Amino acid sequence: MACNPGDGKKPFVMVVLPAFNAERTLAKTIRDIPEGIVDRILLVDDGSTDRTVQIATSLGLEVIVHKKNQGYGANQKTCYDQALASEAEIIVMLHPDYQYDARLIPAFIPFLQTGVCDLMLGNRIRTRREAIRNGMPPWKYIGNRALTLFENMLLGQNLGEWHSGFRMFHRKLIEIIPYRLNSDDFVFDTQFLVQAVHYGFRIGDAPVPVRYFEEASSINFMRSWKYGLETLKAVGGYIGNRFGLLKLPWLA
Repeated sequence: MACNPGDGKKPFVMVVLPAFNAERTLAKTIRDIPEGIVDRILLVDDGSTDRTVQIATSLGLEVIVHKKNQGYGANQKTCYDQALASEAEIIVMLHPDYQYDARLIPAFIPFLQTGVCDLMLGNRIRTRREAIRNGMPPWKYIGNRALTLFENMLLGQNLGEWHSGFRMFHRKLIEIIPYRLNSDDFVFDTQFLVQAVHYGFRIGDAPVPVRYFEEASSINFMRSWKYGLETLKAVGGYIGNRFGLLKLPWLA
């Protein structure tokens, strides 16, 4: 039976891990997930060429494998399809690259369980000094700050960061949001949040420590430029759709 916000019952929590070549960080990520909080963990492997699947299996995780690499967005689509088919009430999307601190999962759940927020993001940028000291490249920090300012202004939000790989949301989002119409690439994340705004869901965030190191996955400079341009396009599409200038299927 579903848990209603504020009724005090423990919700069914499912963690989904969109993975690609995560053999060096997967075990550490899983070890940090507090015991007794999460009811199901699913890893979707997007055609990894390393031992990600073998390690996930040895850790006792449920695993789905894309035989060919389909893209980060396509990976999340499989994750959320499986979440919808399950009893999950709260879904945690966590990158298995150990960049985010999974120990904070219990701290985020009350925001959703009480109905204060429908979607929570982990904000890696508490201060500029901390983010850069912990390894975030300066060019990535500047791009993140510029895009976040742009998105907050045009989307009417006040989030500390729009580009986090630590997200937690109630299942009603994926029951309503047409996420299957989103891109199969990295801009899926932006489109998902724009859809959440479009459908009136309440978004919040809280700080999480940032970890940048050699083994942590991160898109390169050129892919980041492409992602940035696609983000501008997605937000611009929202504005055009809102004022009747565009009719976008993913904002139907």
